[in-house]
Amino acid sequence: MYSGGPPVFLMWSGMFNPDKAKLKRQADWRRIRALFRPYRAQELRVLSCIAVSSALGLVPPLMVAWIVDRALPHKSLPELLAYTGAMTLSALLMGLLGVFQGYQNHQMGEGIMRDLRVQLVSHLHRLPLDFFASTRTGEIVNRVSTDVDSVDDLVSGTLVTIVSNCFVLATTIVAMFVLDWRLTLLSLAVLPMMILPLWPVGRKMYVTRKANRKKRDELASLIQETLSISGITLLKLFSSEDTERSKFAKMAGELMKMEIDLAMIGRWFFMIIVTMAVIGPALIWFLGGKLVIDGALGLGTVTAFVALLSRLYTPVTSLSGVQVQIASALAVFERIFEYLDLPEEEQCGEDLPPSVKGELEFDQVSFSYNSERPTLEDISFRIEPSKVLAVVGHSGAGKTSLANLIPRFHEIAAGEIKLDGKNIKTYKLSSLRAHIGMVTQETYLFHDTIEANLRYAKPQAGREEIEEAARLAHIHDLVMSLPDGYQTTVGERGYKLSGGERQRLSIARVILKNPAILILDEATSALDSVSEEAIQKALKELTRGRTSLVIAHRLSTVEDADKIIVLDHGKIVESGTHRELMLARGKYAELAARQFKGRNQQEEEPLKLEKRD
Repeated sequence: MYSGGPPVFLMWSGMFNPDKAKLKRQADWRRIRALFRPYRAQELRVLSCIAVSSALGLVPPLMVAWIVDRALPHKSLPELLAYTGAMTLSALLMGLLGVFQGYQNHQMGEGIMRDLRVQLVSHLHRLPLDFFASTRTGEIVNRVSTDVDSVDDLVSGTLVTIVSNCFVLATTIVAMFVLDWRLTLLSLAVLPMMILPLWPVGRKMYVTRKANRKKRDELASLIQETLSISGITLLKLFSSEDTERSKFAKMAGELMKMEIDLAMIGRWFFMIIVTMAVIGPALIWFLGGKLVIDGALGLGTVTAFVALLSRLYTPVTSLSGVQVQIASALAVFERIFEYLDLPEEEQCGEDLPPSVKGELEFDQVSFSYNSERPTLEDISFRIEPSKVLAVVGHSGAGKTSLANLIPRFHEIAAGEIKLDGKNIKTYKLSSLRAHIGMVTQETYLFHDTIEANLRYAKPQAGREEIEEAARLAHIHDLVMSLPDGYQTTVGERGYKLSGGERQRLSIARVILKNPAILILDEATSALDSVSEEAIQKALKELTRGRTSLVIAHRLSTVEDADKIIVLDHGKIVESGTHRELMLARGKYAELAARQFKGRNQQEEEPLKLEKRD
């Protein structure tokens, strides 16, 4: 509803540094103002209601003056009826206008909150993966929910209060001057005592509110981490209930202290305002009473004047509180704008052609999560269309990091990644990722039905396509055995399903997407031997005709790959077929020997136990 610059009293507060901070504050106000543009019609209706209501609010005290000074001395019943009728009618009209104004105001406030929340979530969707890797989920959720909810206090309450009180102040001062200029000047002399304390209160509230919001982020993150299905399982596994309770109690105590500080800021200031609100009428009664005794003023005028004082001091008191609320709201908007100002992933580029061959090439690619230590260094290889390349190596060698570079989840530091001979940076991210399918080691399913989780890959897919994808992933029979079939809810992160079942649903989802490039990151890691054998057959069909990058810890799953590269500390140390690498007796052969040795030991162990028996 607000369409001007920052309120004058906010500019007086001295909250901000006059140079850079002042410019930022002005920029924030321009952004806040832009949020109101789609709601100009509601804004004008609210302003009209406020203006008319402010004028109608003058009717009762003026009627009191006329009743006391005119109707009663004249003993005129028609005059008394007219004045009391005017009071009643004004009250009724003000009530109706208040209802209409409230509807328009909340329609505008809720609309702005919806727009801001959609804008924020849409922007978050377009942020790089690095942001989510380094930011707590609880903090993100807190900004999207709690912070945006706080905006409603500013839109539906604070700004309307500012405009309403300004109208009330203006109309009241005019009416007071009409009644008596001497009493008006005396009334206005008290106002500086109400305004001067604004300076320190605004600054203190601004700083404390920012610290309070930060502590709320920490608390929300702790709740998110410990009360998620994974977090609570870990907590119970290690019997950490008491430890987490103590941690939560300490953080909640710190938040409680901040909330108390917020509540107490300005209490002395408001005490002064309340005191002045009593002293003011006392002075008016004294001076006005003297004028009545002297015969220079009517009793009704003094009575009406005292009634008008509440319309003068109440808005000033309210505006003083609004200044504090504005300071708090600006802190919230700063947090929201901080996220909105984060750079998005690049969306420019061209679309991939409908038919993608799938030739993939890494040309001297280097990548690092930080500048201290390279994660991948000088990586070069080529996957021909419809071929399978396997990537193996110790944990931490950089296998998953390499796979994540293909859909550009992270940006490389040097070199080029080419798809069909062109740098993948020339393509739109959405177009590039539309042709890539991934089955990751950590399977993620939404808290929704099986069908909804599968349909996520292809919203327009028919039921036959969904069932066929499930059959290829060897999960259809299991789904049909469930009471609700494809309408079965999988639970938080798919917790109602086993690890192997979740993995097969993830594979079915990629099958349904039907991508040109397939990335399998430990796709069979959560499967038992029986399921693995079935899935390997499905994966063999899935990889046929697609360029496939397979990351595997178990070397038995990649023996049939067209080519295998071995990563060690972010570098390619070997490449070739399974047979070539075994004959080379290098790193790959060493890894294979360890795995087969471990498997032989597991097979021999029961025999040793039987001998001892």
